[in-house]
Amino acid sequence: MSFHMNDDDNKPEKEKGNNSSSLVEKIQQLGQANVPQAPDSNIHVLSIIGQVEGHVQLPPQNKTTKYEHLLPQLIAIEQNPKIEGLVILLNTVGGDVEAGLALAEMISSLSKPTVSIVLGGGHSIGVPIAVATDHSFIVPTATMTIHPIRLTGLVIGVPQTFEYLDKMQERVIEFVVNHSNIKEDKFKELMFAQGNLTRDIGTNVVGKDAVEFGLINDVGGVKEAMNKLNELIGPKQKPGDDDIS
Repeated sequence: MSFHMNDDDNKPEKEKGNNSSSLVEKIQQLGQANVPQAPDSNIHVLSIIGQVEGHVQLPPQNKTTKYEHLLPQLIAIEQNPKIEGLVILLNTVGGDVEAGLALAEMISSLSKPTVSIVLGGGHSIGVPIAVATDHSFIVPTATMTIHPIRLTGLVIGVPQTFEYLDKMQERVIEFVVNHSNIKEDKFKELMFAQGNLTRDIGTNVVGKDAVEFGLINDVGGVKEAMNKLNELIGPKQKPGDDDIS
């Protein structure tokens, strides 16, 4: 009489428990047991979703991207020799102006090739983040809302308050103009337009219009972005290519 022993029977109870809890965690977080795993890749993917959270913590029901989590990740990406390129996925309503500008400046100062894809929306302070990369893409159905910045909290009715707001707005405009092909006059025209947004001043720019205005480089999605990033990275060197014969 013979029988086959299940491999799981040889595993310690602790290891079985860890595997089980890991499976449950995957199901709870992602709704599926088997999560697709990318092979060892030279490209890192960073997502900026929901609202960009700055110095003030937002309510727990808000979907947020905490900028203090992304800043050290960007440093790690710069330092990691295995990472040769970065893809940034954007679906954000905007958020804290200074936190958004900090992320945009960090992304633009990376030495490695970067590409962004605007999915769904890249609104408000999401605009400078989207244009901070070496090449930007927007899917046909995505939108970008361009509007003046606003202050929240206590506002003191003095000329200095307006000057502060105006200078902050100029920082945003200058960054976008310097990192895209849009003209300053056109960007300001879109920003201060009346009648396009029902409850705000500004313009909602859709897919190909963002490209026509020079705000985004191309209309495209994952395939186009990956092709462009691989092009920016260049051909991979094989061992021995640097050897002098």
